[in-house]
Order: sequence, then structure tokens, then C-alpha cells
Amino acid sequence: MSLPAEKELRSLLARFADARFRHDLRPTGRSSRELEDASRALCVMTGTRSVDRALAAADDLLEKLRTARCAAARAPRTLAA
Repeated sequence: MSLPAEKELRSLLARFADARFRHDLRPTGRSSRELEDASRALCVMTGTRSVDRALAAADDLLEKLRTARCAAARAPRTLAA
């Protein structure tokens, strides 16, 4: 599985959190559908089958992306001749 773009993953996590908050605050048919859609998208993006696993996988993916970003920043830069 290829890593999703960090921006896309963070955006989806924010969408999920917003849907979860609105649904917990005032559940409606619409909030239920939005939460279900965000949950499904998060599972697809992380390659999991449950929201709990998707959230844990998202944390792991963000850590991998952070590590890769830090390693790229530390890598010596050479100029082309």
C-alpha cells in the first residue's frame, strides 16, 4: 500500500472528527450519513475495516510521514553540475 499524502490524511481526519462531534452533539440522519461516509473513507485510505483500527493506522501513517519528512530535511543536498 502506498502512503497517502499527509495533507489528504489530515484533511480526512479533520472531516471525521467534525462529523463525529456533530453527530454526537445532535444526531440526525444527515450527521449519521456524514459520519458513515467519513468513517468509510478513513478505512479505505488506511486499508482497515474498522474505525478504531483506521484511527490507529492513521496515527502510524502520520508518524511515518513525519519521519520521512525529517529524514529528507537532514539529507545532504548536492547541486547539479
